[in-house]
Amino acid sequence: MSALFAAGLAGVAVCLLRPLPRRARPPSVLWAVCGVVAPGAYAALGGLSWRVAAPAAILGAAVFGLLLLRTRRRRSVAAAATGARIQEVCELVGGELAAGLPADRCLDEAAHVWPPFAAVVSAHALGGSVPDALRELSGRPGAGDLRLVASAWQVAVRSGSGPAVALAEVAETVREREATRRLVRTELASARSTARLMAGLPVLTLVMGSGAGGDPVRFLLSTPLGLACLAAGVLLTVAGLCWIEAIAAGVEASA
Repeated sequence: MSALFAAGLAGVAVCLLRPLPRRARPPSVLWAVCGVVAPGAYAALGGLSWRVAAPAAILGAAVFGLLLLRTRRRRSVAAAATGARIQEVCELVGGELAAGLPADRCLDEAAHVWPPFAAVVSAHALGGSVPDALRELSGRPGAGDLRLVASAWQVAVRSGSGPAVALAEVAETVREREATRRLVRTELASARSTARLMAGLPVLTLVMGSGAGGDPVRFLLSTPLGLACLAAGVLLTVAGLCWIEAIAAGVEASA
């Protein structure tokens, strides 16, 4: 049982250290959760003894919490990538309109930079409302700056002055906002790294205890008091990581 639990901890470590992919994969997360929680649920129903059921349930809860945490981080990374694309779109459209290029060509090139912008291209080609299409896209995570573009475009159309000058000013504002967000993310990266390091210290403590002649793993897995300590430690560790991530997400949102 100790070997199985150690293998599970190794899997959790790999889950934490593996580089984040650009896109989240909910089915993979679901299968991973089911693969770990299902044995614990089977054990809890009486198929296995409490010496196996309790560690399995604790490990399942830990993996479930870490997977939820990784999903939140993936969304944050995706939102940051979207924000960078929005900055490129704003600078591209504003610069090309200021250079005298037609709006349809500018929007089409912006769609190559950020494919979801094709909805705006379609709205302009069909004679629809470009500001409404921009506001609809602004609801995507990380695309909130498109509301500024929508307002500038709408004011320019109503005043008859053309969107070139307004979008150039908006592009400068978006550039400043994105620079602030990058600075905030850089400062938060050290806090996140420290939190992950602190979360891994208990495992190092177990290794040191085993090397000193003790057997802390056996105590944690084979005694009621040890299992209670293990459950409390895992719960507090996962809760602390989620708390740090929530604070960081709040700071990023306010930026």
